[in-house]
This record gives sequence, C-alpha cells and structure tokens, in this order.
Amino acid sequence: MKITGLPALIIVAFYAMVLAACTVGPEYVKPTVAMPVSYKEAAGWKQAQPADTSLTTTWWQLFNDPELSRLEEQVVISNQNIALAEAQFRQARALVEGSKAALYPSLTIGASATRSQGSANMGRNQAGGVQSDYLLPATLSWEIDVWGRIRRSIEASQAGLQASVADLAAARLSVQAELAGDYFQLRALDAQKQYLDETIAYYRKTLDLTNNRYSSGIAARVDVLQAETQLKSTQAQMIDLGVQRAQLEHAIAVLIGKPSAEFSLKALPLTSAPPSIPLALPSELLERRPDIASAERHMAAANAQIGIAQAAYYPTVKLGGSLGLEASDIAKWLAWPSRFWSVGPTVSETVFDGGLRKSENAQAVAAYDASVASYRQSVLSAFRDVEDNLAALRILAAENTVQDQAVEAAVKTVQITLNQYQAGVVGYLNVISAQTAELANRRTAIGILGRRMTAAVQLIKALGGGWVQDDAGKK
Repeated sequence: MKITGLPALIIVAFYAMVLAACTVGPEYVKPTVAMPVSYKEAAGWKQAQPADTSLTTTWWQLFNDPELSRLEEQVVISNQNIALAEAQFRQARALVEGSKAALYPSLTIGASATRSQGSANMGRNQAGGVQSDYLLPATLSWEIDVWGRIRRSIEASQAGLQASVADLAAARLSVQAELAGDYFQLRALDAQKQYLDETIAYYRKTLDLTNNRYSSGIAARVDVLQAETQLKSTQAQMIDLGVQRAQLEHAIAVLIGKPSAEFSLKALPLTSAPPSIPLALPSELLERRPDIASAERHMAAANAQIGIAQAAYYPTVKLGGSLGLEASDIAKWLAWPSRFWSVGPTVSETVFDGGLRKSENAQAVAAYDASVASYRQSVLSAFRDVEDNLAALRILAAENTVQDQAVEAAVKTVQITLNQYQAGVVGYLNVISAQTAELANRRTAIGILGRRMTAAVQLIKALGGGWVQDDAGKK
C-alpha cells in the first residue's frame, strides 16, 4: 500500500512521531537467583587486613613475588587468547555503531548512461527505435522506527558489547590465574629439586661412610649396595622432576606469547605461604565475576531479540524520496528542465508468511529461556568454585600442620636409627627405611605448599579477581 501526496506525508510523519516511543516486546528484568547468605566453607577463614578490603586488578601482588608480577604484566600484552577476546570486543563495538546507523536516513547518489533499442513488435511509438537515457539520481530512504525494531536491535548489540567486555575480562583473568598456578607448581618443583640435591649430597656421604665401614670389616657388602641403590634412586627422582618442570616452563612461555625455545626461568624454590585473601560476600560475587556478567548481558540481548521478532508482526513505515536530472540527450542532461523529483511514504505489512514470524518469535523466546538457565547455572558454578577453594585452603592448611609434624618425627627417626646403626644395634636396612620415610614426607610437605598456593590463586579467580561490572558499563 502506497500513500502519495504532501498531506498524506504529514499525517504519516505525525503518527510516526506519536508512536516513536512505542517499543514492542518485553522489558528486560534480571531474573532472580538463589543466593546463600554466607559461604559454608568460610568458617574459620582468615580474612585479609582491614586495609585490604577488596581485590584489585593486580591481585597477584598479594603474593609479593616480583618474578610473578613481571610475568603477569607480559600476559596482558602478548597472550593470544586475550588478543582474540580484545578483537571480538572491537567487533562488538563496531556492531553497536552499525545498529545505531539504522536510526538515520540513507542517501545514495549515482549516474548512469544507457542506450537501448525497443522491440519492433511492441506496438508503441518509436517501436524499434534507438533511445538514450542519461540519469543522475539522488535517492533518500528512511525507515521510521515506529514499533521499536531498530531500538531493540541497538539494545541487543549494546548488551552484546557489554558481554564482550566481560568476556575479555574473563579471558584475561583465566590466563592470569593459569599463569600463576603454573608458576607456583614450577616453584614447588624447584623446592623439591633443591631438597633432593641436598639429600643426594647427604646420601653420598652416607655411602662413603658405609664403604669405609665395609673396608674396615664392620659393615657387610649388602649395606654398601643398599646405600648405593638409595643414592641412585634419589638421583633418578631428581632427574625425573625435569620433565614436569620443562612442561610448566613451556606452558608459561605460551601464556606470555613467547616461543618455548626463547624462554626460561631460573630455579627459585617456593618458600612463602599463601596470603590472606579478601573474601567478598556472596551477594557481591555477581558483581565481581566477569563470566556471570557476560551471561547476564547475553540474557539481556536475548530478551531484546524477542522484541525484534514481535515487531515483525506490525507494519513497516518508510519515507522515501528521489530527485535528479534525466534526459535522452547528453547536451540537455544538466539543464534545468531535465530535473525530476518524487517523495512519499510507504507502509507495508506482511499478511501471510506461512508461520515464519511465529516460528522466529518462538525461537527468540526459547533462546531467552536458555540464556536464563545458562545464567543461573553460571551463578551456581561460581558459588561452587568459591566453596571448593575455601575448603581446599582450609583442609590443606590443617594437612600442612600435621605434615610438618610428620617431617619433624621423620628427621628424629633418621637421627636415632643412624646412631643405632653406627652402634651396631640395627641393620642398615632400618636406616634406609627411615631416610626414605623422611624424603617422602618432606616431598609431601612441599607438594602441599604448592597445592595451597594453587588453591589461593583459584580462590581469587573464583572471586572474580579485581573486576566489577562497572568495567563493562553495566552496574
């Protein structure tokens, strides 16, 4: 249906202005989620000092490790996963600008020159004659957003942009946490290697002592073989650490965007304990987790898509116009009498589409329901992550205390057993057993410390690092 004439144009423009605020589709309301009042595993948790009430974006500084800080700074610059997320953010930002462009008229200009011959059998004047057509048009088209389809598109793209900001933060936090976890595992291996080196040096002295006793006829040959076996076995354990350390070093190289062949870390044993970490309230977790913020923004975008689908049920109103110069003779092409113009609104409505609009609306509703379920699942997973790592830190701290006592007892056992062996009270096999127990307990203690550091990193990640939803332009 096409309405022409200036009065009709004024009427349509008037109704367009009246209805401009009309936006079909449901208004977005964030769904409620089940939320605990406090963390179950936080009982007995040592909170950070009052001066450290919240995490910052440079959360790794809590560990007071200059080498870790240096590596974390390189991650933001060189990691390719972060570069990918940043490119996707720029893509989403450009999509918002593209959506906003639909609010404005589009103007096209061009020029054409054609020469044609009509059919001689058409019965028209000049049938079969050759004609020229020189055209210089300018065409204006403007869709009036009566039902809010364009505004819903902008709303969806803006929510997508905010989600991409959160996705970028989530990618950055994930890589930073992975780097810190690999770093502390590597330092734990360095601590084990340092202790194994010291143990190997001690076992060499023990072997020399056993050899001397054998030469003096005090010890049996089997004592020498047992001491040698213990030494070589420990050396093999020390060498075996090199495989895992090399893999961790290579993993860190990839995280900071460097070829593995061009990166190495000097050995530096892990000695420090996990820092106290500011623990956000459960209600604050939704503001601090970028993955939750992303899921919530995707939900808002899905809600806007419902409005876009529903707007398809209503008529489309467009204003169009054209003007230009047209002539059959190039000499008259740019003359004033060659001018032409037209202007008028167009209202169109789809009356039958075989159920396409109904299907698209149902798809949009289902997609929104799916995004709600995904959002609520993200929230549940976030609380589980916090609880898991709080439990890990609490339990590992208790295990560390008991393991230190086991190490202390093992050291005393070695001293007593060695004295008994030198006095001829016990055989050398007793010494081997005591020393093996000491070595195993010390390595276990170092492993527990490494796991505590990793759990601390994972707790910080579970708490969202130092990110808040304000960073995504959404509070």
